[in-house]
Amino acid sequence: MSEKTKKQDRRTRYTKQTIKDTFLELLKQKSFTKITVTEICKNAEINRGTFYLHYYDIHDVLSDIFNDMTQDMLTTVDHLFCLNQKSCSYPFCQKIQMESQYRALFLDDAIAPILLEKIAENTKEGYVTWLMSHSLLTFEQAESVFYFQMNGCLSINRLMLRNHCNDWKQIQTTIDKFIKAGLESFLIHDQREENASDNFCSKISPTVTASSTLR
Repeated sequence: MSEKTKKQDRRTRYTKQTIKDTFLELLKQKSFTKITVTEICKNAEINRGTFYLHYYDIHDVLSDIFNDMTQDMLTTVDHLFCLNQKSCSYPFCQKIQMESQYRALFLDDAIAPILLEKIAENTKEGYVTWLMSHSLLTFEQAESVFYFQMNGCLSINRLMLRNHCNDWKQIQTTIDKFIKAGLESFLIHDQREENASDNFCSKISPTVTASSTLR
């Protein structure tokens, strides 16, 4: 790669980062639906041609920011199934608390649902597959557990940010215990074996099973 190309790449990265940073700053002041390309260009001190050289529209900027945030989301799944670890909460929850530049995304009513689906794209398959393989849950049940945790994580963070609550560690500990207890209730191997045995017996001797139930 030539020196000229390297400089162009650095300039491109710098310009795109400036646009994204400007967008996030504006989002702290107004809703996503109120932000315009004109405002971004004015605050970033660039012309519209420069903006459209790098992004198609504001939604394209938002998509790029999502990619920045979720590039490491695959590690979330490993962290979720943490029955032998001290912490079971989403690293994404910690990201919201620690990286203040992204907080406005979670508080915006138009962006939050999109962000949730973006996270789901990266994590749902692994989560549901693992949970089904370690429990007797159906796909629909495992998927419901997944979305329950995802929406719960988002809602808790939105509530804490809006109320300016700084006691994240205590809240996290409480949620960790809740998640861990919930997962463990599905992953008790003895119970799984007992259920499997009952199902087998019912197949080979349905009359006995019915009689036992009546008694």
